[in-house]
Amino acid sequence: MNNGGKKKIGIMGGTFNPIHHGHLVTAQEALDQFCLDEVIFIPTGDPPHKVENHLADAEDRYLMTVIATSSNSNFFVSRIEIDRKGKSYTIDTVKELRKIYGTNLELFFITGADAILEILSWKDTKETVKLAKFIAATRPGYDLSKIKYLKSTLFSSEKEANDRIFIMEIPALAISSTNIRERVEGSRLINYLVPEGVSNYIHKHRLYRQDRS
Repeated sequence: MNNGGKKKIGIMGGTFNPIHHGHLVTAQEALDQFCLDEVIFIPTGDPPHKVENHLADAEDRYLMTVIATSSNSNFFVSRIEIDRKGKSYTIDTVKELRKIYGTNLELFFITGADAILEILSWKDTKETVKLAKFIAATRPGYDLSKIKYLKSTLFSSEKEANDRIFIMEIPALAISSTNIRERVEGSRLINYLVPEGVSNYIHKHRLYRQDRS
């Protein structure tokens, strides 16, 4: 993939509630497969109305992400969305990163295959896909027909579509933040699901517990 000497940066956004090994493996796979220079993890801020009862505070999710990524020199964590006032949209984050890093840059937005199917409902979708390329992480055997339909909807040619949205297969890691929160609430172990430092942080600050005080 010839990028004309541009810096290649992966963007991995999410609530990271909490961050787990599935997120880290996905980021590392993107780093390796697409020859990225670095991956920036961007935890979302606190939404005005919390839809999710077990959403930890933004600062807790930010610190867990810092702990989880600290051993990898190619991983960085940004407070862009946490510190942004008002509603936060992907297009705003992409534009802000371009201001920070300059124009000699390629941005790769790393997301799940299911999540990318919602891109048509995002703010300024067509401008977003012009400013950043997308890596859709899938497990082996995933049905790609909906992603192919999405590509045909967004782009006028197959060549353009294949240059803006990429499919990346990763090992089948059946790990989810929801399951981790449920295990913590039920006093079950989360060893091997999250980095040790994240597990220690969750237990020290009693996150995801009914009796948190």
